[in-house]
Amino acid sequence: MFVDEATVILKAGDGGKGSAGFRREKFIPYGGPDGGDGGKGGDVYALGDENVSDLERYSFTPNLSAGDGGDGMGRQKTGASGADACLRVPPGTVVINAENGAVVAEILRHNEKILLLRGGKGGLGNLHFKSSTNRAPRQFTYGAEGESGQFRLVLKSIADAGLVGYPNAGKSSLVSLITRANPKIGAYPFTTLHVNIGTLEYPERYEKLRLADIPGLIDGASDNRGLGHKFLRHIERCKVLVLMVDMAGTDGRDPSDDYENLVRELGLYSPELAEKPMIVAANKMDEPAAAENLKIFRKRHKGLDIIPISCLSEEGIPKLKSEIYDICKKSL
Repeated sequence: MFVDEATVILKAGDGGKGSAGFRREKFIPYGGPDGGDGGKGGDVYALGDENVSDLERYSFTPNLSAGDGGDGMGRQKTGASGADACLRVPPGTVVINAENGAVVAEILRHNEKILLLRGGKGGLGNLHFKSSTNRAPRQFTYGAEGESGQFRLVLKSIADAGLVGYPNAGKSSLVSLITRANPKIGAYPFTTLHVNIGTLEYPERYEKLRLADIPGLIDGASDNRGLGHKFLRHIERCKVLVLMVDMAGTDGRDPSDDYENLVRELGLYSPELAEKPMIVAANKMDEPAAAENLKIFRKRHKGLDIIPISCLSEEGIPKLKSEIYDICKKSL
């Protein structure tokens, strides 16, 4: 199960208490105060980890706490610092304060580390309270409480290219052809039920790109119909969008209408999304009606970057991969 939202409860460590110890050594019966300070509580960090694919782990274990600081000791020894805690999340995760909705952090890279909560300071030992009028203080202070909070985690996948289309347009078949992803494929709508991230490999260029395949959109996706918002956010960071159009007109669909509706939904969700470079992958060119439909489509939509493809015969697949690469590199 792919989980791209979770709520977590985080707690930084409390500081350890100070010590009220006194110096005790042979031949020194009245040693002065030598109590050490308490150790600092551990901090809580968000850490980007490319080996973590989604937020499923936090659906089952939403609580994460850092270690408390150790208590101070005699001989002016400071207590041990509490162990830090790391919230390991996939790159692309946004951390939001659940109380006020403020964005606290946005993890974009592997090993990127951002402080979320600070551990409490350690308490003071009695050595701090020694004075000319109080040579043997017994005062000490307790450590400060560590910060705590509830946070929403929202994953916006980081991919170079995003694949968009209506259900049953052939997106999953394309992903299985050009990437190492293994999406579920079937001859019925809504085969893809969550976001698939695949790797586009270019061995001759020693390069790799990431492709996000989101579930098939339905009209009204920009209004969150069919969980549109949940899926569209995964392509917000893409450098290029590949619009998959069923050129065979399966189930009586009109390729031109499909294209126009897709662009409209993208624009309604985010004007910036509709301004991204786009490639139209004219799929199912092996079907009898596809060639004539493509002629009509080209006349109606002049100037578009259209690449005829067939996931069955693999026609046009190398050209599509090359075009994705070229556009992604131009945007750097």
